[in-house]
Amino acid sequence: MNGLVGYSLTDTKSLATLGASTYVLGSALTTMPMSLWMAKVGRRRGFMAGALVNIAGCAVAAFALSIHSFTLYCVATAVIGIYNAIGLQYRFAATEVATTEDKAKAISLVLAGGIVGGFLGPAATRWGQHLFTMPFLGSFLILGGFAVLALAVQSQVHVPRPSFEESHGDGRPLSTIVRQPQFAVAAISAAMSYGLMNLLMTATPLAMSFCSYPYSQAVLVIQWHVVGMYAPAFVTGSLIKRFSVLHIIGAGILVMAIASLVALHGVTVAHFMISMVLVGIGWNFMYTGGTLLLTDAYTPAERARAQGANDFFVFSVMGVSAFTSGALVSAAGWQLMNWAALAVLGFIGALLIWFARSRSHLPTAKAIAH
Repeated sequence: MNGLVGYSLTDTKSLATLGASTYVLGSALTTMPMSLWMAKVGRRRGFMAGALVNIAGCAVAAFALSIHSFTLYCVATAVIGIYNAIGLQYRFAATEVATTEDKAKAISLVLAGGIVGGFLGPAATRWGQHLFTMPFLGSFLILGGFAVLALAVQSQVHVPRPSFEESHGDGRPLSTIVRQPQFAVAAISAAMSYGLMNLLMTATPLAMSFCSYPYSQAVLVIQWHVVGMYAPAFVTGSLIKRFSVLHIIGAGILVMAIASLVALHGVTVAHFMISMVLVGIGWNFMYTGGTLLLTDAYTPAERARAQGANDFFVFSVMGVSAFTSGALVSAAGWQLMNWAALAVLGFIGALLIWFARSRSHLPTAKAIAH
């Protein structure tokens, strides 16, 4: 709903997705501090703090809509973005309580929880769309209610406290960690999959509105897109275990490329639906694979900095994609966006092939640390 809300609040229609950009900016600016803070105080406190921040952000967003303030709305989405930065740490928390052989499955099962959001998220926007005179004001109140529920669940979560090595160790400089080919490939896979997915997902409701489709049709497409994002997570971990992480990342690149080809062949609801489901599946493979690849690029003492740097990169790319999404679909069109996505996917594929060929000659993080 973010692009549609922005479109209704601003007279400069090319800025319609600015609220999505500030949402991502809030995540990008806080991901490193929050990662380092949770390394000190533990996951449980960090997750609960994130829920409280989200409740506050939803309240500010509702107020912004009530006074028709686009500026305050963008501030509110930035605050909500902090919750997203903290929420993405769930997948890392899962790896910290899983055995080495079960890390991929742990990551994918955490992401599988998003299947509920695939239905509840878009449905919540629809339920709250007309609760008040200002469209979507009620949607933010409902989302705030979800955060209250999350807070209750988080209060019962018990993840082991950070080890002494993690909270007090030094490790290598961050510049050394991020220059590792494995870190670069993992971060690019996760960030670019998120950036492309976000670019196309944010633009889809706008593109469908330009094609004169009702909002209910856009909701249906986004619902199934989010299902495509998270439903594969029930098997992604097993697929990685069977075929290797690099093969699954490669499969994600291929599936996402097919999604853009489908989008280039028509603008019926079916084309939008199939394309966005495939974008979701491709994102799942690339993002899960990138996350798993990252876990072997740092030592326990480097964990918080490496995870924070990775997610900062992810959110930075998402911010650019969200900011340009509205302008691209308005000025350049839906088809040009998909051609650009194909070009980016080609670059990632080439990088993955290079890494696969040279991986056996590259030292691991543990080997370098010792």
